[in-house]
Amino acid sequence: MPKLKVNDIEVVVEDGLTVLQACEKAGAEIPRFCYHEKLSIAGNCRMCLVEMEKSPKPIASCAMPAAEGMNIKTNTPFVEKARKGVMEFLLANHPLDCPVCDQGGECDLQDQSMFYGVDKSRFKENKRAVPEKHMGPLIKTQMTRCIHCTRCVRFATEVAGVSELGAIGRGEDMQITTYLEQSMQSELSANVIDLCPVGALTSKPYVFEARPWELKKTETVDVMDAVGSNVRVDTYDWEVKRILPIINEDINEEWISDKTRYACDGLLNQRLDKPFIKYNGKFEEASWSEVFKIIKSKFENSSNDKVCGFVGDLTNMETGYIFKEFFDRTLNNNNYDSRSDNRFLDNSERENYIFNSSINGIEDADLIFLIGANPRYEATILNARIRKAFVNNNTKVISLNDVGDLTYPYKNLDGQTQTIKKIFEGSEEISKEIIGASSPMIIIGESLLKLNSAEHLFHLIKNFLKKNNKFTEDWNPLNILSCDAATVGNLDLGILNNEKNLLEELKSNKFEIVFLVGQDNLKFNKKNEFVIYQGSHGDKGAEIADIILPGSAYTEQNGYFTNLEGKIQKAYKASYPPGEAKEDWQIINELAEVMNNRKLFNDIEELKSSMFNYLKLQQKKTNI
Repeated sequence: MPKLKVNDIEVVVEDGLTVLQACEKAGAEIPRFCYHEKLSIAGNCRMCLVEMEKSPKPIASCAMPAAEGMNIKTNTPFVEKARKGVMEFLLANHPLDCPVCDQGGECDLQDQSMFYGVDKSRFKENKRAVPEKHMGPLIKTQMTRCIHCTRCVRFATEVAGVSELGAIGRGEDMQITTYLEQSMQSELSANVIDLCPVGALTSKPYVFEARPWELKKTETVDVMDAVGSNVRVDTYDWEVKRILPIINEDINEEWISDKTRYACDGLLNQRLDKPFIKYNGKFEEASWSEVFKIIKSKFENSSNDKVCGFVGDLTNMETGYIFKEFFDRTLNNNNYDSRSDNRFLDNSERENYIFNSSINGIEDADLIFLIGANPRYEATILNARIRKAFVNNNTKVISLNDVGDLTYPYKNLDGQTQTIKKIFEGSEEISKEIIGASSPMIIIGESLLKLNSAEHLFHLIKNFLKKNNKFTEDWNPLNILSCDAATVGNLDLGILNNEKNLLEELKSNKFEIVFLVGQDNLKFNKKNEFVIYQGSHGDKGAEIADIILPGSAYTEQNGYFTNLEGKIQKAYKASYPPGEAKEDWQIINELAEVMNNRKLFNDIEELKSSMFNYLKLQQKKTNI
């Protein structure tokens, strides 16, 4: 490990680190535009110049490897003059449109020109102008502002794995563009907005909406998939304006999918803000007391075993738990489930339904076998991690089906269940590869779990891995790729009915009352069922409902979510539900009070305490 001096402070750094990283370790701040920890080194902007002993010229610290005995100075007049010169060049062509630029207030160029900019320019030539590019509905371009740091190009090529951006032309005529005049195709494309250090690439839906200092910032988690990406929700006057990523190296690093970033646009549309009752096929507004009275009379005039309930994909754990308690304690039945299809789930052990190798563990795998899974579509951030493993370690990826472009090469098989059977009976070449791998990963998607033979195949895979000693203290190769944010949390809480097939009974119209909490994916022909729908948006569940109870969206209530690898994370309230809508747990609690003259829980703290006690009891049974 090389030892060097930075501003007369001795530092020891790991092999392979750059001078810039060594300076940061010594507490010296180095300005930069092109350097980024997650991208390859380009050395374009020259802003990170430092002085090195015995070097006649300043050196670019981002591109220079740290070596034994170096003596670096970061704050001398020589360095300051060099950086001021670089800044003058960068501003030579940069337009003076800060007042109308969306990057204002969080712009690296603005911040650094405060320190290294000069009050007048020596350039008398006309500033260059670059025509705007079309990069799709998410990314607004103003390429005249571009300083050619190439962060966006490196991100698209290296992380997203879609070579759509590049530089054409040379010198004054150089410009960053899509190679063909088309929008960016990657589902990670909008991350270039965060990466751009100037206002060349900004968010098109957010254009001219607000300044960063006007926004209230709430750190929370995403619910658009089961990965549980860490995000920051920015609100202006209780309206969600944008969602940005938060760095979490174990889960999403510092990227989020476009769906995560822009799904918040739907929070204002088609909202349920009042209770509704259906009369003669039309919804009419009602009060909370009115709808609760009707629900109470319906429950009283129906036997408890004729009531069933289903929890949806985006519900938090508190809502799922109080819903279960409502059925167990108020209705005295267990006709509840969180599945909207007949997929196989064995919740006797927790390892049967979580991503055991962990998202971080993908980088340690030496063989990845995808069975019935399309990670690029189902878990974008997880797919980016698989690509990272391939790029850095040349990890071999095999897929049972041809699922299209996953942004990395993979071997695809014929997609037959017979092939899975042969592989995990040990009679195929791939069987030997799995046995020979030190850290194999078997990723099972929900498509496999929907097959009639899912139970047999699941246990066949698990037994094969056990027989060949692939389960160790440090490594569990069995991984279930859940698609929805609430899936693992609902299974941890036991919102699952293994005794009877509720979906088949629902399709046979055996129930009189159906209670849906955020569940919009059920497919059944409604006859005489009385459907109660609780949710935030007027979706498919609301269309078939007889009574609608307006709930909160994920940004409007505190709640816990368990991601696909089994990590419990808290989502924080960033804004308020509209109109008369209430938080989901509160609605069920008040309904229980109307029916039994006492609430299930006095407050949210008591509910959380009861829920975590339940999880601890389950821990003993299922190794949570």
